[in-house]
Amino acid sequence: MPVDWLVVGLGNPGAQYALSRHNVGARCVALLARRHGILLNPSKNYSLGQGKVGSTPVALARPRMFMNESGRAVSLLVRHVNVPLHRLLVVCDDLDLPLGKIRIRPGGSHGGHNGLRSIIEALGTKDFPRLRIGIGRPVQEGRPITQPEVVAQYVLATPPPQEQAALQEAILIACQAIEAVISQGLEMAMNTYNR
Repeated sequence: MPVDWLVVGLGNPGAQYALSRHNVGARCVALLARRHGILLNPSKNYSLGQGKVGSTPVALARPRMFMNESGRAVSLLVRHVNVPLHRLLVVCDDLDLPLGKIRIRPGGSHGGHNGLRSIIEALGTKDFPRLRIGIGRPVQEGRPITQPEVVAQYVLATPPPQEQAALQEAILIACQAIEAVISQGLEMAMNTYNR
């Protein structure tokens, strides 16, 4: 079945990462699939399901490889599902957005995100829409931490319950934002959700 949109949620495979900050994109797509009765069928490189969001045919997917190899899975998905890149929506976490904030963009740089970096390299372009979910950056004595090993530990950790609740709320809002992108278009969704 031809689809109008391919929505890909980034994360790391494995139960130990399931509730990590880095997996909010994958969790968002899993929730979107449940909301619309779309089954994500696992294969070697990704889990993929097709169905409808409202009346629009869509494909929803989660790579089954580590974040820094996301590009390989996404390029295979784009070819398999056969969507133009302006109809590929990548959902991921963002360190530099405050916890729970949503940001939709029609394209742009990877901003230090290894999953986006991998996808940009694999597709040979940064011109594809993305929805980023803020996870906040770790701080020490009021200053943002930038050391790669500390940041890696932070994104791969499961946050404490209060933060987990805020992320779960953000994932729900992100699902609504994706539904708006699909039904009303990118610009309308940006006007509504980018605050």
